[in-house]
Amino acid sequence: VELNGKNPTILYGYGGYGISMRPSFDATRIMWLNSGGVYVVANIRGGGEFGEAWHRAGNLTNKQNVFDDFVACAQYLINENYTNPRKLALQGGSNGGLLMGAALTQHPELFRAVVSAAGIYDMLRTELEPNGVFNITEFGTVKDSAQFAALYAYSPYHHVVDSTVYPAVLMLAGVNDGRVDPYQSRKMIAALQAANISGLPILLRTSAGTGHGYGTSRSAEISEDTDTWTFLFHELNVNYTPE
Repeated sequence: VELNGKNPTILYGYGGYGISMRPSFDATRIMWLNSGGVYVVANIRGGGEFGEAWHRAGNLTNKQNVFDDFVACAQYLINENYTNPRKLALQGGSNGGLLMGAALTQHPELFRAVVSAAGIYDMLRTELEPNGVFNITEFGTVKDSAQFAALYAYSPYHHVVDSTVYPAVLMLAGVNDGRVDPYQSRKMIAALQAANISGLPILLRTSAGTGHGYGTSRSAEISEDTDTWTFLFHELNVNYTPE
């Protein structure tokens, strides 16, 4: 990789539930790499890469550490001339979708595009959803004053600011998602569309044939991946020539 500050780069993150982001193979990334792209996976607090203490340093009232770590990774890629804010995209889903929302609202100037799948954005109402009680152990509850303050401080939906230059955004939501209610994506996209003045697209892709990964048909998965990669190639201005 030539460190010229111009490489189209995707930064992927999760940062929650003690889940480790381990090295893995994904065939869809080959076309990105072959087209000159850089793909980065961030090991940030909230995950389990360095044990339970690493997880606890990024949950409940410590959740902001997750977002700070992720933004630090983005800043490192820029400082070390891998890329620049006009060539940097973010990607994540579910708890990683919350990460996308927080990075997007806290540092919109650092990124050119964001892809967020099945994300959680309104942190004050998440626990009211059918799967909400399960999430309290990770995020906290509005019934605890300290946890409420922490939730409100980073809740992406509550920090969308009018007349802001936001990057291009693609959010993905499944109508039949039983783990994260699709209203989360709908209201976040509506807020961003109303506030954005960059002229870049703020898009919601929703499907009745997708859920939260599990139970999604292969054809629906391929269709979703196609739209995601098309968005990333287009927004980062990367030319793709099929082999």
